Amino acid sequence: MRYRRAIVEAEETTDINVSPLIDMVFILLIFFIVTTVFVEETGTEVDKPQAATATQLEKNSILLALTAKGEVIYGGKEIGLGGVRPLVARLCQSEPMPVIIQVDQKASAGLLVRVIDEAKLGKAKNVSIATDPAAN
Repeated sequence: MRYRRAIVEAEETTDINVSPLIDMVFILLIFFIVTTVFVEETGTEVDKPQAATATQLEKNSILLALTAKGEVIYGGKEIGLGGVRPLVARLCQSEPMPVIIQVDQKASAGLLVRVIDEAKLGKAKNVSIATDPAAN
């Protein structure tokens, strides 16, 4: 009789506890959200000139846009020429970062030079101008 009773007790269904699995999935989700790096755009469209010597630069950089109207834009907001140096100085506090300027073809060359100077005075690692690769 005891043998039979042991078999009946062993056939009882056991539930699998999925709570730890759900907890781990949420922890992984939070980890991936926190560690994701988003590409920060300037927030405006500029008509960049083409260049045959265009190269890819680092992803960890400061993107500025210079429009045909003479506006200096960072993160979709117009910061003006006076906002370039404090912005670059603040973002380069921990480590120097390169500045990439997206310049419209119709933008003033004099304003571009002033933006480059302000970025360099803000301790930028180097300053580059974004172009479209030349059509071959």
